[in-house]
Amino acid sequence: MNLLVESAEHPHPLALLEPLPLTRHPAAVYLSQLAQSSRRTMGHNLNWCARVLSAGQCDRLTLDWSKLRYEHTAALRAILLETHPPSTANLKLTALKQVLKAARKLRLIDADNYEDAVSVDRIRGDAPLRGRLLQPEEIQVLVKVCIESETAIGTRDAAAVACLSAGLRRAEVVALDYRDCDWETRGLLVRQGKGKKYRQTYLRPGSLELLENWVSLRGRRAGPLFYHCQWWGEIVPERITSEAIALRLQEWGKVAGLEPFSAHDFRRTFISNLLDKGVDLATVQQLAGHSNIGTTVRYDRRGEETKRAAVQKLEF
Repeated sequence: MNLLVESAEHPHPLALLEPLPLTRHPAAVYLSQLAQSSRRTMGHNLNWCARVLSAGQCDRLTLDWSKLRYEHTAALRAILLETHPPSTANLKLTALKQVLKAARKLRLIDADNYEDAVSVDRIRGDAPLRGRLLQPEEIQVLVKVCIESETAIGTRDAAAVACLSAGLRRAEVVALDYRDCDWETRGLLVRQGKGKKYRQTYLRPGSLELLENWVSLRGRRAGPLFYHCQWWGEIVPERITSEAIALRLQEWGKVAGLEPFSAHDFRRTFISNLLDKGVDLATVQQLAGHSNIGTTVRYDRRGEETKRAAVQKLEF
């Protein structure tokens, strides 16, 4: 669905007439402030907004964001309301507003037009919870097939599962360096968290051995904790990508005969299990690296039985 329909022979009214240096381009300036994983997500959202606003003629770098007015952002919100669940729609609106904020700081748009353009409200409502909880036996089976493969890849991926099961995002797992592991406390120092924030978290009891098995193959030298591995066993001292980890886990899941899951489901399971054990929200928030405690609550997958059991503790 497009806001305006233009002939492909003529540039769209919202298209940039001349390229801007990246230091003066509001979308580029905004994205440069984000962590790599967030930059990829928000870049995708901005491309979507640019295509809709320009009838498919522009992307985030060729759209002139300073030309946006209230009628454009209001129309975009109306489209999002009809086509996207609230959480996804609001993420796109956030990206849009942040670019307009950058345009204002760069003096590319005046104050009145900026205030009007960003005045559109968030979209209210809840979307169905995404992902699922992983049962302990599922994680055990997954680790078992990795180990029984007797390969460097399997040993590495079992160690990656241990880190994911400590609540790390997959981008945080691949960003770990050898120096970030504290072998005495089972601690993991996350230096490349979302929003470029540091935090300390800890491996689950019993999972340190999986990491030590991998390090015995990798070697105790400085550098990325998780290297690339060739199928014939060669370990290449280059940092593995988060996409590669996600694909490998899907393959191991099929070998183990598990229902489909994502790497992020380990994080959902970690947070939900902590809440189920009665750990206070503030501590769970710190371990998860959430800026907003409301985000932590959104990860709660404990279900109705936990709510019912909680009420049973009250006296009438």
